Amino acid sequence: MGVLDGKAAIVTGSARGIGRATAELLTEQGAKVLINDLDSDVAEQAAGEIGGEAAVFSGDLTKEGVCEELVQRAADEFGQIDIIVNNAGYTHDGPIHKMSDHQFQAMLDIHNVVPFRVLRAAAPHLREPAKKERDEGREVFRKVVNVSSVSGTMGNAGQVNYSSGKAGVVGLTRTLAKEWGQFKINVNAVAFGFVETRLTASKEEGAAIEKDGETIQLGIPEQLRQMASMLIPLGRPATPEEAAGGVFFLCSPWSNYVHGQVLNVTGGQFTGMTT
Repeated sequence: MGVLDGKAAIVTGSARGIGRATAELLTEQGAKVLINDLDSDVAEQAAGEIGGEAAVFSGDLTKEGVCEELVQRAADEFGQIDIIVNNAGYTHDGPIHKMSDHQFQAMLDIHNVVPFRVLRAAAPHLREPAKKERDEGREVFRKVVNVSSVSGTMGNAGQVNYSSGKAGVVGLTRTLAKEWGQFKINVNAVAFGFVETRLTASKEEGAAIEKDGETIQLGIPEQLRQMASMLIPLGRPATPEEAAGGVFFLCSPWSNYVHGQVLNVTGGQFTGMTT
């Protein structure tokens, strides 16, 4: 028995990293999960390894109409949508004086526009059953978890585009919490600090993604990685599994009265600062 038995979830960007760990944890707790990635082969492999009642949707969520297709796939596969985790994203770093319009807009597209479109498309699947339950005098909680970052809440040099996008996630979250609270849809965000993924791996390792014919280098210089660990009171980055724990809490029944919040999962980084 899992605490999410009978629930159906969408986790965007869930073939790797934090998204993958989140999909695995939700599945372990009984949820049916739609696995999503830009790369169809990677998404299919992840779904096969995660097991459970996993479905797959691959595609570039920044393209017009694709977010709507994602939501429809989940509705068709599962017959319901109870949990949405907006996790898909990447980094495209650089100082502002060297940053192009395209580079800046790309971060807004994936971190702001995509969650907006996913949630707009999902609205009928979340709100309509909730209206019926409200009329019947029943409380059934559904969950939205948007992934932000301390780069968005505190700022981070070299990431003016990423930080702007992740700051926008907070505004989206808190506004939707006001709109959807009446339907018992908990809307919260997590702001991650330093988590060990390909986005934070050593830049010298050469990790990259291919998007629209462009190669985008990922990672951060090893010297900065070492400095970042020194700023964390727990002394090290989080694992993807530890990061997923924060998301899971906000998807679980234990968060039914947590609403419109940003949960910092940082190992104590920026302790004493407010978001």
